[in-house]
Amino acid sequence: MTYNEWLKKIDDELKPDKSFDIIKRELKIGGRDAVLYYIDGFIKDEVYEKILEFLYKQTPEDIADIPNMLEFAKAKMPYVEADELKTVKEAVTAVLSGPSVLLINGISGALAVDTRTYPMRSPDEPQKDKSLRGSRDGFVETLVMNTALIRRRIRDKRLRMEYMQIGNGTKLDIAISYLEGAADGRVLDILRKRLKEIDINGISMTQQALSEKLQKNAFFNPFPKFKFTERPDYASACIFDGRIVLVMDNSPAVMILPISLSDFFRETDDYYFLPIVASYTRILRMLVSVANVIITPLYLLLAVKAAAVPSWLTVLMPEKTGEIPLFFQFLILEFVVDGLRLASVNTPDALSNSLGIIGGLLLSEFAVSAGWFIAEAILLMAFVTIAGFSLPNYEMGYAMKFERLFLLILTQIFGVWGFAGGIIALITGMLCVKTLSGRNYLYPLVPFSKKGFLELFIRYPMK
Repeated sequence: MTYNEWLKKIDDELKPDKSFDIIKRELKIGGRDAVLYYIDGFIKDEVYEKILEFLYKQTPEDIADIPNMLEFAKAKMPYVEADELKTVKEAVTAVLSGPSVLLINGISGALAVDTRTYPMRSPDEPQKDKSLRGSRDGFVETLVMNTALIRRRIRDKRLRMEYMQIGNGTKLDIAISYLEGAADGRVLDILRKRLKEIDINGISMTQQALSEKLQKNAFFNPFPKFKFTERPDYASACIFDGRIVLVMDNSPAVMILPISLSDFFRETDDYYFLPIVASYTRILRMLVSVANVIITPLYLLLAVKAAAVPSWLTVLMPEKTGEIPLFFQFLILEFVVDGLRLASVNTPDALSNSLGIIGGLLLSEFAVSAGWFIAEAILLMAFVTIAGFSLPNYEMGYAMKFERLFLLILTQIFGVWGFAGGIIALITGMLCVKTLSGRNYLYPLVPFSKKGFLELFIRYPMK
């Protein structure tokens, strides 16, 4: 393909005359016509100036015997990140991804020079996934920065960072990060195969969209199949444990896989405190999560079956159930809490705390004084709301919420049989869930593993 054919086909694809930020810079290099394509805003000015200065110094004799752009890069390009491109598709993808693309008349092929830089924020600690004693940095929206944060912590020659591009229209850069010899090779093969099969055109893929493409999930199944974290230290610890971390461009969260239900009860602080403290907090986290699911359905059951409640528990039972039936009180409060949460997300930071406190106090005080709700229902929903933050995973938080609502409805309709049947149905539902590795979601309970079961509750000292 001739130089002019290259230019025509690239111009037809990129249409720089219709996009102000796609720059087509015409040059003279060694007396020959040349063109440099790049995206305005993606280029490092200092590096760009140095490369142009070098290119302008080339004489006709310097480039007379160079047959292709690969040889030109080896002999003449004073920049380490330069790759030869052999097709127009490769050149167009390179320009849209950030590197500059150079073409010189009389030299075959094109050259991608990685002069890009992306607008990005500093790697501050994530707001949701905080640690009491851990590092204060977090992932950002740039792939290279995130892989560097992992590489900084894992100085092991076995660490692999496999680069891939997925999708057709909006090509997404991802990196598969794992420790060779520790990660499951079969899971890696499954992951690579499914990533290559993703065929999406024209969407901006999020981590949730990617997870849905990697593993299909039934619409009514709320349990997350992947775990997300914004902390480089926790992601690095998972890699050392043999997990695979999927780093995605434009996302401040990485995806950890494969995971089971027990992995959601292990958090960053487990690695920063004494084993006995970490074990205590891990057990407490599980107990709070179980209470979060069953406390309101159980209270509804006891309130309905007040005659069967032991005498030592009667102090917990309400004297009056209020103007609204207790079931509908819990149901309304669930929606009110979510409404306040959504409002706080869209409220300016200076007002968000005030909105949550004042809104909660005013609404609850008015509802109790008017006789619509009982104080016990408000108290239990306050506990449920706070307990939902015991796990920093949004997906699991909403999964527990849906489980609680499911139990609440069954308990209201069928009483004690509905409560017991709901518990059995939830466990059965989790038994039917498989992870990407094919292992059961309730591992290490199913199949049973003594070592894994003990690690549910105990954080052993480092060996």
